[in-house]
Amino acid sequence: MELFPLIMLVLLAVLLFVLPARQRKAMQARAQALQESLTIGSPVMTTSGMHATVVGLGETTVDLELAPGVVVTFARQAVLEIREPVTGTPGDDAPGTAGGRPADDSF
Repeated sequence: MELFPLIMLVLLAVLLFVLPARQRKAMQARAQALQESLTIGSPVMTTSGMHATVVGLGETTVDLELAPGVVVTFARQAVLEIREPVTGTPGDDAPGTAGGRPADDSF
């Protein structure tokens, strides 16, 4: 019974330091894989929720086309995810495809 407080402190240290560090490392690996998989023409969503298409890649930046002829430069870390391209034609009345945007199931 004298070792019980010590065992509890060790378990608490594991919960507070080791597990979050492993999760952070896994998240960094996923972010790195996403950055390496960016290609020109990929539809993406930024961390601010802006949907765009990749038109240029730099070492630390990415050029995104928001609308025809409107190109802005973002830091690569601002790309949150690569979206699935729209499969329908622009005139379809399918939900989530208005304006040629990728479908989003958050209705």
